Amino acid sequence: MIRVKVCGITNIEDAINISEAGVDALGFILAESPRKVELPKVVEISKKLPPFVSRVAVVANPTIEEIEKIERSKVFDYVQFHGSEDVDLIKKCKLKTIKAIKIENESSLEEISKYSNFVDYFLFDTKIGQKIGGTGQTFNWEILKKVDIKQPFILAGGLGLENVVEAIKIIKPNAVDLNSKVELFPGKKDIRIIKESINKINSIKING
Repeated sequence: MIRVKVCGITNIEDAINISEAGVDALGFILAESPRKVELPKVVEISKKLPPFVSRVAVVANPTIEEIEKIERSKVFDYVQFHGSEDVDLIKKCKLKTIKAIKIENESSLEEISKYSNFVDYFLFDTKIGQKIGGTGQTFNWEILKKVDIKQPFILAGGLGLENVVEAIKIIKPNAVDLNSKVELFPGKKDIRIIKESINKINSIKING
């Protein structure tokens, strides 16, 4: 089974509708982004969510104080690090950790070894300048075949209704991350497209 995370949640309506559509995780971007949401808002949204939907705090180069604030909120199950964080900072995090590796070319894969012994999961996204994600653009998925990835990993970067099945069949990730390609505009999700994408993902037989 391929797990599905929808990132860039900014409002209660989307959070509830997407949860009911059958996703496994919701991503809340606490870093600078067109989809940024403040922590008190996430606390408010979380109170309305059904059980068994994971919450992911997306950060970029946070301070230890910011991580501790996320932990104290008792809202999140995971912290997704999307910057160039020091290994020691990630090791101090008490929640499960996801390290985003932004892929531009094969040399981008060198980042994996830096974090491989300290994070629970990797997430591979498209590198576009200094953006932390939500670019709507894919990278060359074949690059990931050139490295032995020992941790379970999540595939992100321009995934949507038209290409998510192809991406899963090529790379066989443990999960996919949907964001800009399932939006009406930044921060507002298209529930119809999300439902259709989930149906497609659930119908895949990778080994078939």
